[in-house]
Amino acid sequence: MTAYIIRRLLLAIFCLFMVTVIVFFAMRLLPGDPIIIYIGQSQQLSTLTEEGMEKLRHEFGLDKPIMVQYANWVSGVVRFDFGRSIFYHMPVGTLLWERYPVTLNLGLEAFVISSVLGIMTGVLAAVRRGGWGDRVVTPLSYIGITIPIFWLGILMIYLFGLKLNWLPMIGYTSPFTDFWQHIRQAIMPVICLSIGALAGIARLQRSSMLEVIRQDYIRTAWSKGLAERIIIMKHVLKNSLIPVITVLGLELGFIIGGSVIIETVFSIPGIGYLMVTSIFSQDYSVVQSCTLIFAVVVVLANLIVDIAYGWLDPRIQYA
Repeated sequence: MTAYIIRRLLLAIFCLFMVTVIVFFAMRLLPGDPIIIYIGQSQQLSTLTEEGMEKLRHEFGLDKPIMVQYANWVSGVVRFDFGRSIFYHMPVGTLLWERYPVTLNLGLEAFVISSVLGIMTGVLAAVRRGGWGDRVVTPLSYIGITIPIFWLGILMIYLFGLKLNWLPMIGYTSPFTDFWQHIRQAIMPVICLSIGALAGIARLQRSSMLEVIRQDYIRTAWSKGLAERIIIMKHVLKNSLIPVITVLGLELGFIIGGSVIIETVFSIPGIGYLMVTSIFSQDYSVVQSCTLIFAVVVVLANLIVDIAYGWLDPRIQYA
């Protein structure tokens, strides 16, 4: 088990290294000069001379060879120094520290809701196959998987925010500042983030449970006269969760990645919104650091999922 974890950690480090390479050089392939964009967006610098521009390039390290820039950025990341933002003119680490709790809070809320409700509805549809629960869950899961979350967000803003005036349309409030206002502002973004994951988990849980229910040991449990609750919870559910756990790791990545769209739609000051604004201003350090943070979350989620296999199924051996 220890050797397996070490190998997975080394693979995770290699994946993160490849992410740094791809995002760093992809940003440099974009047309335009971040310094010129920064000057164009600042009225005070609109008359800056060529000498002043070179001074700005030197300040942000853009006058060095590209390989030196990459080495400097990676070495800084290892020391938790993510560089300095060109657009915001402040340390990137400070920006991430301010914005990441917002994205993490909404992402965890969406993940918990999608996981719990997805598993529960999948179990309901499988246990009562052909019943009203199954007839409701199955078509709704197809709709949830295919619906575009940005379109759903705009539709909810129009209906519940503009027309009915039930919920705030934009913004974010910390639950530690005003819990009730946080709930009202988080309802629509969390629904948009969780709807696709919830539908996918429900469908997979249903199909996985139906496969397990057909096994011989389940029929033996029924023949022994065990209660339905014991059979479902002790024998069927645990064995049917293995493929679902795999999807949970992937869905966490989709939820965190989906925050880029949802935070933009609802004007939520999280990492996703920060990343979008930084892409348009070609703020290299911010975009690279945000992408790396997303990659770390996905890699860690998949690592936890792989380790969880052994707990769910003792037959799985890690060589």
